[in-house]
Amino acid sequence: MKKKQAVVEEPPKMYPLDSSHGDEEEDEEDEMEENEPPIKAKRLKPGEEVVYHPVKLSRNDLYRPPTAEELNQLKEAESLFHCSLLKMQMDELLKEVVLSERRNQQITSFIQTVTKLLQSVPVSPKVEVNDLSWLSGAVKVPFLLMPKTTKGKFHMAPPASVDLIGSYPLGTCIKPNVKVDLAVTIPAEVLQPKDFLNQRYPRKRALYLAGLAQHLKSSPDIGTTRFSCLHGNRLRPVLLLTPPGKDSSRLTVCVHVCPPPGFFKPSRFHPNRNNVRTEWYTGLQTSHTESSEPPTPHYNSSVLGDLLPRAHLQFVSALSSQCSAFSDGVALLKVWLHQRELNQGSGCFSGFLASMLLAYLLITHRISNTMTAYQLLRNSLNFLASTDLTVNGISLAKDPDCTAPSLVDFHSAFQVVFVDPSGHLNMCAEMTACTYKQLQHEASLSLQFWDNPTVDGFHCLLMTPKPMIRTSDHVFQLHDLVKLQSSCKKQNLLSELMDRSGNYVQTALPFILSLLHQGLGQRIHLLTHSLSPDLEWSVESEAPKYKAHPPLSFGLLLKPELAASVLERGPPADNPKAAEFRQLWGPRSELRRFQDGAITEAVLWDGKSSWQKRLVPKQIITHLLQLHADIPESCVRYVGAMVDDVIKRGSEVPSTGEEESLVVVQSYDDLSRKLWRLEDLPLAITSVQGAHSALRYTQVFPPEPLKLDYSFYDREKISRSLVPKEGKPCPHYITPITVICHMEGSGKWPHDRLAIRHIRAAFHIRLAELLKKHHNYTCKPGPTHLDVWKDGLVFRIQVAYHREPQVLRESVNAEGLLVVRDNEEAQALEMATIHKPLLTSTLHGLQQQHPCFGAVCRLAKRWLAAQLFSEDIAEDTADLLVASLFLQPAPFTSPGSPQVGFLRFLRLLSCFDWRNNPLFVNLNNQLTAADYTEIKNDFMASRDSLPVMFIATPKDKKLSLWTKRAPSIQMLQRVMMVAAESLKVLEHQLIDGSQMQDVRVIMRPPLDAYDVLIHLNPKQVPVLSQAVDPPAVTFSRGVVADGTPQSAGALPVIDYNPVTLYLTELREAFGDLALFFCDPYGGTVISVLWKPKAFVPAPFKTSQMAARTVEVTGDEVKTIPNVEAILEDFQVLGKGLVKSVEARTEKWTF
Repeated sequence: MKKKQAVVEEPPKMYPLDSSHGDEEEDEEDEMEENEPPIKAKRLKPGEEVVYHPVKLSRNDLYRPPTAEELNQLKEAESLFHCSLLKMQMDELLKEVVLSERRNQQITSFIQTVTKLLQSVPVSPKVEVNDLSWLSGAVKVPFLLMPKTTKGKFHMAPPASVDLIGSYPLGTCIKPNVKVDLAVTIPAEVLQPKDFLNQRYPRKRALYLAGLAQHLKSSPDIGTTRFSCLHGNRLRPVLLLTPPGKDSSRLTVCVHVCPPPGFFKPSRFHPNRNNVRTEWYTGLQTSHTESSEPPTPHYNSSVLGDLLPRAHLQFVSALSSQCSAFSDGVALLKVWLHQRELNQGSGCFSGFLASMLLAYLLITHRISNTMTAYQLLRNSLNFLASTDLTVNGISLAKDPDCTAPSLVDFHSAFQVVFVDPSGHLNMCAEMTACTYKQLQHEASLSLQFWDNPTVDGFHCLLMTPKPMIRTSDHVFQLHDLVKLQSSCKKQNLLSELMDRSGNYVQTALPFILSLLHQGLGQRIHLLTHSLSPDLEWSVESEAPKYKAHPPLSFGLLLKPELAASVLERGPPADNPKAAEFRQLWGPRSELRRFQDGAITEAVLWDGKSSWQKRLVPKQIITHLLQLHADIPESCVRYVGAMVDDVIKRGSEVPSTGEEESLVVVQSYDDLSRKLWRLEDLPLAITSVQGAHSALRYTQVFPPEPLKLDYSFYDREKISRSLVPKEGKPCPHYITPITVICHMEGSGKWPHDRLAIRHIRAAFHIRLAELLKKHHNYTCKPGPTHLDVWKDGLVFRIQVAYHREPQVLRESVNAEGLLVVRDNEEAQALEMATIHKPLLTSTLHGLQQQHPCFGAVCRLAKRWLAAQLFSEDIAEDTADLLVASLFLQPAPFTSPGSPQVGFLRFLRLLSCFDWRNNPLFVNLNNQLTAADYTEIKNDFMASRDSLPVMFIATPKDKKLSLWTKRAPSIQMLQRVMMVAAESLKVLEHQLIDGSQMQDVRVIMRPPLDAYDVLIHLNPKQVPVLSQAVDPPAVTFSRGVVADGTPQSAGALPVIDYNPVTLYLTELREAFGDLALFFCDPYGGTVISVLWKPKAFVPAPFKTSQMAARTVEVTGDEVKTIPNVEAILEDFQVLGKGLVKSVEARTEKWTF
C-alpha cells in the first residue's frame, strides 16, 4: 500500500517553462530576483503550449513540521480574519500597491538627475520682488498677485539643499500614481527676516519655483514641467516633473520650495496673530494697530507648513522603524481613503495625515509595534469613527514650548484640529468640519460591515470606488463661482478673505456649509462637499484665476422619513428663538395655527406628489443661497432627480408612479376584504394574495383607473364586450392585475387534473355571480381566471388549490404504479400560485421600509426594456436585483433616492462576478451566516449545471428559480457591457454640467448590431405614450381624460397588445432561426438577430423544409434559410401592424 500524502498548508510554487516577462510584469520579476532562480527556461517551438510543473520537494521538505513563524501566521489568520482568504487578499493587495525594487531603482535614478540639475541653477542679479525682467517670457510665476505689489528684493541662487521628504523615504509611497516629494531649500540670503508679512515669503517662494522651472524646462532629462498647488492651497505652489519617455505617466516628482530650517520663529505664526495687514491688502488707510488687526490663521499655517517637513519626516521615520507593519498599514489606509475620494484636493485627509495618525496611535499606545497591517487599519478606522476632532482636537507634541498655542486657541481658529509634533502647526487647518464628519461616517460604516460574515469585507472596504454621485442620495453643484465674491461681501467676510489671500471660493465655503446645515437640519444624515482638485497648469501659462475653479459639488445623505416633509415647523410665536427662525427663512416664514391648537412659525414648501416632495431639499437650498449668499437659482445645478424624467408622467402634478401604485393597492385591499367576506361559497377562501408587480409598487407604469369613451366602441354580439369601431386605433392597453385566491382543502377535491380545472372554472363562475350580486361589479369568468372590472381597473382572480402542482407531477405507468415526476407545467403553476404571491408580499414590505425602492425598480426595468433586455432579465429578476441593493448596500448606505439606486443597479449589473458568486437577496433577514456558506459551497460544487445568473433567496437556496430560463451567457455579457457603458455615460452627464443634458441617451438602444428591423405602425401600438421619446402626435384610444373611474358597465378589451401577440407568433414560427427584441413600453421597432448556426447548410429532408430553400452543389443537396421568404412572412404575419421590414445586413451569407 502507498503511504498517504500529508496535507501541505501552502501549495508548491509553479513556474512556467517559458519564463519570459514583459515590462508590465515587473513585480513578478522582482519576486524572481529575491527568491531562488526558477528552472531554466526552455525555448518553446511555435504553437507549443506552456506546461506547468510543480517544484520537486525532497521527502524531508514535504513532511517538515511547520516553523514557529508559520504557526503564528496560521493562528493570526484564524483569530483576526473571517477566513484566511481575507488575509491572502490583503497580502496580495499590498504586493500590488507597494513599489517594486525595479521601480525604486528607476525613481532613484530620476531623483539623482533632478537633484544634479537643481544644484546647477544659475545666479541672477538682485531686483525688486515686483520686477520679473530676469525671468524669460516663456515661464510665468505660479501665483495670483492680489494685491499687485509688495516690498522686498529677490534673486535666484542655487538651493542650499535638496532633500527627499514625504512618503517615498518612509516607504509608504504606493502605486498607481507614484508621487515623490523633493524639498528645495531657498538660500538664506534670498530671504529677509520680515518676509512672513504681507505675502512676501509666498511670493518669493513662487518666484524661486518659476526660476527652477525655467532652468529645468530646457533639459532633455526632464519629460514635462507643470505647476500645481499643494492640496489646492494657492499660497503653496509646487513644480511637477515627469521623466521622459514611456515612464512619464507612472512617476511624478513634486518639487516643494522651503525656507532654511529655523529661519522664521514658529511663535510668529500663532493662529491668533496677524501677518497680512489690512492697509496693505485693501490699499486703504486704516487706524488698525497690529494687536487690533484680525488674525490670519490659514495664512500663518501655510507659511509654517513649509518650515517643518524635514522635522515631520524625522519624527515619523523614528516611529515607523519601531513598527514593522507601519508602511503596510499606511498603504492600506491610503487605499481606503483613495476609494472614498478623501485623499486629494483642498482640505483632504492626505497620505501625510494618514502617517501622522498612525504615529499618534503608536505614541498614545492605542496600537502596538507588533500589530499587523490589518490591525493597524482596523484600529485607525475605529479611532476615526469614535473621535470627533472638530470638538476634541489631538496633538502629537509631547512637551510644546511656552509659545505654542493651546488646543483651545486652535479650535477657535480652525474647524478640525490635529497638531503636529512641534505644537505650533494644525495639520488639518484647511479641512472643513463636513469633510471630517464624512471621514467619520465612512470609518463607522466600514467597521459595521467589516465583521459581517455575509459581506465580502475586502471588496467593500478596499476595492469598491465610492464617487460622490453614487454615494450621496442627492447632489447639487454651484456654477459660476465668481458669484461667491458677492456672498463674501454680503456676509462681511473681508478678514477671512484676507486670511485666504483672496480665495473667495474657500472663504465662502465654510459659511455656505453652515447655512445648509441650519436649513436642512433633521432632513439629512450627512452633508458632504467635493474637495477642490489640485489644479495643474503649464509653466508657460498664468496661474488660473479663482473663477476658473471647477464647480463646487455638494452631496446629501438623506433621512427618507423626514427629507420629503413639506412643512418646516418652527418655535411658538412668543419664543425668543422665533426671531432666529424668521431671520433664517426670511419671507417664507409665517405664523400658522395647527390642529393641536399651537400657533408657531412655519415654512410650507411646494409638493403634492412624491416626486415633488423628494425635491423639497432643492427648494430649501436654492431659497437659502439666494436669501443669505446672493447666489441666484441659475447658479445651482441640482442633479438629485434628473434620471426620474424617464418614468415621469402627468403635466399638472408630475409623478413617478407612487400615487398611481397606491391607488391600485388601495383598490386591491378593498377587493381582498370583499372576497374574504363572501358567503355561499362551497369552500372557504383561505388566502387572497396579489401576484402582480403593481401591488409591490414596482410596475414601470402602474395601471391607471379608466373611464371609457363609449363612442369609440361597438358592442360585440355574443359576449356583449366592447370592441373598437372599424378604422379606430388600437384601444388603450388595460393591464389585468393578477390576484391568487386559495380555496381550503377538502376530501371532495378530485385527484384528476382535468376535474380540478373544471372545479376551478366553477369557482370562477360562482365568484362572478356573488361579486355582481353584492357589489355590482362587471365580471367575466373563464376556465383559467375571472376578470373583475372595479374602480376603472381590471383584477384577474385565479382560484388555486394547494395540491394541484402535486397532482400534475403524479402519473400512472404501464404497470399501474403511481410515478411522481417533476415537469414544467407543475413548476409553472407553483411559480404562479406560490412563489410570485410570496415575492410580491415580501417586496411590498420592503417598499414600506424604503420609500424609494419601487421607483428604483421602475427606473431599472425601464432601462432594461429600453435596451431590449426585458425578455432576458424578467420583471421578478430585476426586482430582486434592486432588492439586493437595499438589503446589502455595503459599502454604501441604502439608496435614499431613485437616481442613486439606479446608478448602483447599473454598477451591480456591470461589475458583479456572476461566474464565481451567487447573488444573495436576504429577504426578511432569514438567511444566516451558515446558510451563506452552504449556498456558496453548493453553488461552487454544481456551478456548470446552474443558471449563469444565480440569485439565492431564503425560499430558493439551490435552484435560482427566477433566472432558470434566462439570461443566456451571451445575453448576460451583452447586458453587462451595455450597463457599464450606460453607467459611464450617465455619471459623466450628471457630474459635468457642460455636457449635453439628455439622460434619455442611455435609454436609446444601439440598433446597428441587428440584422433586420421591423417597423411598426404607431397607431396600432397601444402603449405608444410610454416610449422613451413619445411622439408629438397622439391617438384617441377610447378613454376619457379626467373622468370618474367606473366599476359597472360593459367590459372593455382586456390585455390586448398586438405587439406582444405578434412577437409571440414570430418566436413560435422563427425562433430556431432568429432572436426577436422589442421595447414593451411603446417600442415601434422589433429588432431581429439571425442565429449563426441556423445558416449552416443542412442535409435535405422533406420534413424540415419550413422557411428553407434548396441549394445544389454537385451531387450534394443542402437546405439553407430562405431569407427573402422569411422577410415576406414577417410582413404577412403582421399585416396592419407592420409598416415596413428593413433588412440591414447580409449576415445570412455565412
